[in-house]
Order: sequence, then structure tokens, then C-alpha cells
Amino acid sequence: MQVSSLNEVKIYSLSCGKSLPEWLSDRKKRALQKKDVDVRRRIELIQDFEMPTVCTTIKVSKDGQYILATGTYKPRVRCYDTYQLSLKFERCLDSEVVTFETLSDDYSKIVFLHNDRYIEFHSQSGFYCKTRIPKFGRDFSYHYPSCDLYFVGASSEVYRLNLEQGRYLNPLQTDAAENNVCDINSVHGLFATGTIEGRVECWDPRTRSRVGLLDCALSSVTADSEINSLPTISALKFNGALTMAVGTSTGQGKIFTSLEPEHDINDVCLYPNSGMLLTANETPKMGIYYIPVLGPAPRWCSFLDNLTEELEENPESTVYDDYKFVTKKDLENLGLTHLIGSPFLRAYMHGFFMDIRLYHKVKLMVNPFAYEEYRKDKIRQKIEETRAQRVQLKKLPKVNKELALKLIEEEEEKQKSTWKKKVKSLPNILTDDRFKVMFENPDFQVDEESEEFRLLNPLVSKISEKRKKKLRLLEQQELHEKEEEEEPEGKPSDAESSESSDDEKDWVEEVRKQRRLLHQEEKVKRQEQLREDRQTVLKPQFYEIKAGEEFRSFKDSATKQKLMNKTLEDRLKLEAKNGTLSISDTTVGSKQLTFTLKRSEQQKKQQEAEKLHRQERKTLCRSAGHLKSRHRRGRPFH
Repeated sequence: MQVSSLNEVKIYSLSCGKSLPEWLSDRKKRALQKKDVDVRRRIELIQDFEMPTVCTTIKVSKDGQYILATGTYKPRVRCYDTYQLSLKFERCLDSEVVTFETLSDDYSKIVFLHNDRYIEFHSQSGFYCKTRIPKFGRDFSYHYPSCDLYFVGASSEVYRLNLEQGRYLNPLQTDAAENNVCDINSVHGLFATGTIEGRVECWDPRTRSRVGLLDCALSSVTADSEINSLPTISALKFNGALTMAVGTSTGQGKIFTSLEPEHDINDVCLYPNSGMLLTANETPKMGIYYIPVLGPAPRWCSFLDNLTEELEENPESTVYDDYKFVTKKDLENLGLTHLIGSPFLRAYMHGFFMDIRLYHKVKLMVNPFAYEEYRKDKIRQKIEETRAQRVQLKKLPKVNKELALKLIEEEEEKQKSTWKKKVKSLPNILTDDRFKVMFENPDFQVDEESEEFRLLNPLVSKISEKRKKKLRLLEQQELHEKEEEEEPEGKPSDAESSESSDDEKDWVEEVRKQRRLLHQEEKVKRQEQLREDRQTVLKPQFYEIKAGEEFRSFKDSATKQKLMNKTLEDRLKLEAKNGTLSISDTTVGSKQLTFTLKRSEQQKKQQEAEKLHRQERKTLCRSAGHLKSRHRRGRPFH
């Protein structure tokens, strides 16, 4: 896919690239796609979208499903189905086609205007009939309310053919010597024709009289415009009820954008309600262009919108990046006015396009000191880049300076690797706001003396020494800053590789060494703890009993603690064994649990005292009753 841009309007050429021959097998086509990059990157929207030699006209059916094109040689018409993205049918004709029109919504009714004055009608099955007009025709339009075909050409008359009656009607007499184009407004039926004198005549088909005359050639020519001949009307199209676009042979009008294919363009067709443009060229291949500014992609190729969005995110060089636009005044300054009209200059708008390499070469010859100025600018840019890098290295955070320096070194290595190889870069922790506190809060300072850090980083001693040296150098640079300084020469690649290999060999020894040091430090700590324990004097410890509880012994508290650590099942079994819990079955088949509350020692003593008191009262009551009975009987007391 080739991308060009003019006036900030991007044009995507979908037909550029090499076309593969039809007689190639699928295996050879796949092999070519693997070898050739251009073949692999090409986009083939519609299969075999080309003509044998030249394509003359191209149009889209009213329903948007079919694309019809005519060409040579031999003269033929091809119909492509956009739903199937392939060729539907092909019909050969007797002579070349000037223009054609579809009278139905699809391809079932087509009218062809040939260059030998013949008008040919085709139905869905093929050729239907043909007739002839008096003069050579250039364009025609169909009036649906009256079923009339209006033909314009190398005559001042506009010929009318009624398809309902099957005969010619009286022609319309214009004031022009010849008519080039015509169109009928689909809203109110106004007929307009463009003449070679640069005028547009408007006719009412109901009264067959002229209702308006526009002199477009006179209004398009101004004092600033440079023209060699009188502008003639070359294009005419209605847009709605009140808008009409007119094109002239000299290109008068405001330019929105432009296409410059390799071959001449014979016809242009805009796909309805989209930004797709189809062109018939002086080459076998027909052009397909997509302009997102004009509208979205058609429904049958909606993937083009996603494709162009991806290209917008990853922009590539456009066609005009290899060319330099120069005006006539620039050519006079460079002394290249003699190249006007040669292949080295391509006329465009108010100037010319020339190869950028030729422009630089001529500019160097005209101004020999331009290279020295360019070299000085490049050296100045390099010095500013090195200064910017040096300033970034100086601004280290207050917390975790060595970690920040390590991250900076890793970022530099990544940049070197991306220069050699296109690798997607990841975000840096130093520039990420989520890790900002790690370099500001002292609580996040890395403890290099901890056991985890020393075991995970066995070679941290050597690396930290290098970074500490670098930090000292940075501090010296802050004190003694110079405007221009040379970078210190680095170590050769052999030294770096030998150093890295030595580090890999010493890795196991460093781990063992760190483990031995950690064991020795733990041993020293234990000895110091024992020494402190011997020096300390043991003092009695006192415990406080909670309110409402009675202290019996430490053994009871230990058994109580053991009981609390047991599961519910074990505690239930123990309670059932002690008699404080009874489990029985009910009549309905369920279980019934009966608990006996455990009494404290004080409650037990109180209960025993109450029991003795009740027994004493019973004995006293018995003795008192015995005395009363004896008194009633008259027995004396002894």
C-alpha cells in the first residue's frame, strides 16, 4: 500500500504493486510472495481487477454491488461483484465504448455509447438491440419520468431517444457549436449541458425550452490565472436540488487534493457514500484509492478503516518525502530554469517537484560552504545531546542512589540494543509516578547488610564498588563542570567479555562466602546473647489473678490450657466421661444433650455447709418431736 499526502489529505493507493500472471500456479504464487516483499505487501481487494490492455470507463451500479468497466483489446465490458470480490461476467463488444449507463439498480439494463455512433442495449442475458445517432456522441443522460435518453456530442443539437415509444424525438437546439457533457437533476429533472465555449445551458424537459445560461469560462478566468486557451466544460454533475459542480479543461478551481498515477487517467468514479475512488487508466490495471477524509470505507471492505488507523499510529515515509517542491524563483536562484519541461522537473500547482538528491547536489555547488554549516550544526546538536545526558545522570535521587544509577545503566544498554534491533521499549521506573516514593522516602532505603539482599546478590560487592566510583566521579563533575569535555575511552570488548566470564565463574564461590559470613555472624550473636544472659540476675515474677477466680496451682491452669486447645469432639468425650454431659435419644429419633454446670471450690464448700446445716436441722426436728410425744403420754423426763 502506497501512501501520499497533499494539503494534509492522505490518499491510500490500494492497487499499487506487482500483479501476478494468471497462468501461474498457486505454488509459484506462494513462492513469489515469500521472496518478493512488494508482492507480499500488496492488497488485492477484487480478484483480476484489470483489463487486457487499456481501461476506458468505469462505473458503479446504483445498489453498490456491481462495478462495471469497459476497455480494450478486444473491446469488452467486465462486471465485478463486490460481495464475492471477483469477476461475475465478461462480454465482448463490436467497437470501443465512449461511455455507458446502468438504467436499473443492478446490471440487468445497460446502455453503451460507442465511438462509431452506435448505441447498444444490453439486458441481463446479454445483447438486446442497437441503433445509431446522426453525429458522434460524447455523453448521454437518462430522464426517468419520460423514459428519454439525451445524447450530446459533436453537434449543436441534443438528440432525444424515447425508450417507451422506441423512436427519436425532436432534438433540442443549443447555441453551442459542440457539447461535451450533460447531466439530469434527479430531484426536479432539470437538464444541463456543458459546451466547448465554456458555458452551461439548462433546459426544462417538460417545455423543451432553455431556462438558464451560465458563462463559467468568463467567471473562472482572473488576472492572476495563466491559461493558453479558452476553458471548455469537461465535467458536470448535480448534487441535490440546488448545487452543481462544473469542471473546466484548464483546471480552474480550488484544489482539495490530487492524484498523480504513473499512467494517464481516462475516467474517474466515486463509490457512493464512501471515500473510495476508482480510476480507469491507460494501463491494464485499474486504480483503487481510499481517501478517509471523503468518507468511510464501503461495507464490503470495511477492514480498510482499521488498516488505515494502524498506519496512522505507525507512520511511514510518504511519496513526497523523496522530492523537493521548488518555485520558479528557487529555480532562478539555483540556475535550473533550463530544466523546465524536462523529466527532472514535474510541474505541480505554482511550482515544480524535483528529486531531493539533485536539489542537495545543486545547492552544494551553488553554495560550497553549506556543508561546513551543516557539519557545525550537527556537531552542536551532538554536544547538546551529550550535555542533556550528563545532566540527567547528575540529578540522582536522595534515596537509593545506587539503585537509580543501576536503572540508568540498564536503560542505556536497552537504547544501544534498540539501535541495532527494533525492540519495543518498556517504561522506566525512574520516570514512573507509581514508584516515585521509593526514591524520596527514607523508609524505602535498600538495606544491603540484610541476609536476603546478600544471598540474592552475591556479586553486589564488585558491582557496588563500580557504582560507588561512578557516584564519586559524578560528584566531582558537579564541582568541576566544563563546557566541553571528551568522553573517557571504554574498555575493549575482550576485557568486558573476560570480566563477565570471571564473574560467572566466581558466582558460586561468592554465594558460599556470603553463607559462611552469615553463619559466623549468627554464631557471634548467640555468644553475645549467652554472655548477656549470664550477667543478668534473675528476679521473682509475680502474676495477678483475675477477679472472681481462685488460685489453686499451676498444674490446674496447665490442664485448663490443654483442655482449651482440644477440639470440640474431644472435649465432649471428656465431659461425658466425667459425668457432666449426658447424651440420650428422643422419641422422634433426634439426640438430646444435657449439661451439668461445673461449680467452683467456693460453691462446693458453700454447698457442703448447707448440706450439714440441713442435716443438723433434721436431727433437731426429730429430737423435738420425740419430747412432745412423751409429754403427751405423761412420761417424765430423765
